[in-house]
Amino acid sequence: MERTAKTQTKKKNKITPFSVVNTVLFILISLLILIPIWKVLVDSLDAAAGYGMRLWPAKFTFGAYKMILARADLYRPFLISVLVTVAGTFVGLTLSTLGAYVLIQWEMPGRNVFSWLLLFTMLFSGGVIPTYVVMMNLHLTNTLWSVILPLGINVYNLVLMRNFFEGIPQSLFESAKLDGCSPIGIFFRIVLPLSKAALAAIGLMFAVTYWNDYTNFKIYIVDNKLFNFQMKLRAMVMDNDLPMDDGSISTNTIQNAAIIVAIIPFMILYPFCQDYFVQGVNVGAVKE
Repeated sequence: MERTAKTQTKKKNKITPFSVVNTVLFILISLLILIPIWKVLVDSLDAAAGYGMRLWPAKFTFGAYKMILARADLYRPFLISVLVTVAGTFVGLTLSTLGAYVLIQWEMPGRNVFSWLLLFTMLFSGGVIPTYVVMMNLHLTNTLWSVILPLGINVYNLVLMRNFFEGIPQSLFESAKLDGCSPIGIFFRIVLPLSKAALAAIGLMFAVTYWNDYTNFKIYIVDNKLFNFQMKLRAMVMDNDLPMDDGSISTNTIQNAAIIVAIIPFMILYPFCQDYFVQGVNVGAVKE
């Protein structure tokens, strides 16, 4: 028994070409992601930031962040981004969970047809112009609904949620039906409580999408009072709409600080839902 255990341990610890290649690729991909973020962070703290690569700030300062946070005209776009992110995530999760629950009703006529139609729309969408025409005919342009609804209807997230629901043991559904539970009751009492990991993972995807949305605001929103945080930060970075200073802080420093400010909310949020997210990334991967 001991020899067998030792042999199995050696096999598990054996270095193979695949494991070496896998490790190297992981390190390279990690560096490709982390190096640009590190450069932006360092430059945002360097009063004399240029376009070269530095490991540490040459002239450390929080001045750029103070200048950005002191701008009163950023507060309203920030609140609009928060409102759109919260409302959009709720709408997206509602549509995804309800749609996914309908598609796991095995006895529903035409279930497979509806599934294929949804997949077809995911591969071949109507495009920007038809969507704009729909929003215009519904009188939703220049309202926040015009940026919430298009992103809330996400077939990819709906399919992920359906795959997760299909992994819930059928015995639970059958037992609930025998106890007289209605389909709506099963949805709220069984499906949703067992889907916390999927809800957290897909909810985080929706939230990141809404928070970073720039295109839909550019297309559908004309009133600058309804611009979100990304629109304002884009004007700061690309159009040099920067706060006035005494020249002690470079323009590049302020622009990099604006980028960091845009990603800070999710850097703070992610650790709190990390466990759920790690479970949810394998949505529907294992079924009974």
